[in-house]
Amino acid sequence: MGLVDEGPRRLRGRTPYACPYCGLPQDRVLTLEHDWVLLEPGVTVLAHLVPAQHRWIVLSDGRVAVYGVCPPDGSQRCRIEHRLACPAQRLPDLWPWLTAMREENARRAERHDAGPGPEPPGGLPQVDFPDAG
Repeated sequence: MGLVDEGPRRLRGRTPYACPYCGLPQDRVLTLEHDWVLLEPGVTVLAHLVPAQHRWIVLSDGRVAVYGVCPPDGSQRCRIEHRLACPAQRLPDLWPWLTAMREENARRAERHDAGPGPEPPGGLPQVDFPDAG
């Protein structure tokens, strides 16, 4: 594949990447500074639930930037790094909803290790996160 083929895909921001610790997929996304960050796939969280230094806001070109505005707009959504939700990495209990996500990822990683199986109807279970604000 040449650079012409991959350029638009990189600008949209998503490149699948397996976590070396738990084996679950992550989104490898280009940052505003042209670095890469590994984000939890398919998860957007109300920004006011996430400390400023952990809020990744998706920009119009697909890149992401840390959003340190305090307090954020009540409807603003952000993404978080996979390392915060990775069940194989030891982290403090930063937020109750994140602990629930880590526990669900641990279950997903166990199913992943057992080999490919049928996807549950409707995908993964919906997890409701309480509003902390």
